[in-house]
Amino acid sequence: MKNSAKFLFQLSILIVIYLIGSFTVKYLHLQIPGNVLGIVILLFLLWSGVIKVEQIEWAAGWLLRHLGFFFIPISVGLMTLGNIVKVNGWILLSILFVSAFIGIIAAGKITQTVIVKSEKEKVKYHDHAL
Repeated sequence: MKNSAKFLFQLSILIVIYLIGSFTVKYLHLQIPGNVLGIVILLFLLWSGVIKVEQIEWAAGWLLRHLGFFFIPISVGLMTLGNIVKVNGWILLSILFVSAFIGIIAAGKITQTVIVKSEKEKVKYHDHAL
């Protein structure tokens, strides 16, 4: 029973942050989705230490494990947009390829930077140990 209450409390924190983002977008007439603003708010709250990772970790982990399930309505909705995909599909596909390429390049460069920095620290530590 205690675990259920903890999970529901963590889930309610995430839902409240989502609702704050959605209401803010609605009332300020912002041109971004409310869930995106909610994620930015969550990032700020985590970064500032107002919310600790431990306070949402269990519910967030559960949501991430079941993320594929949440895409089913989106996939079904895309089926109704067949004409748009027929006409503008090449543009969408181009955007997907370019964004994937940028993501792969960025991840590779960051990984290389971390590896080089790690190797330099190992050499520096090894030189000081001798």
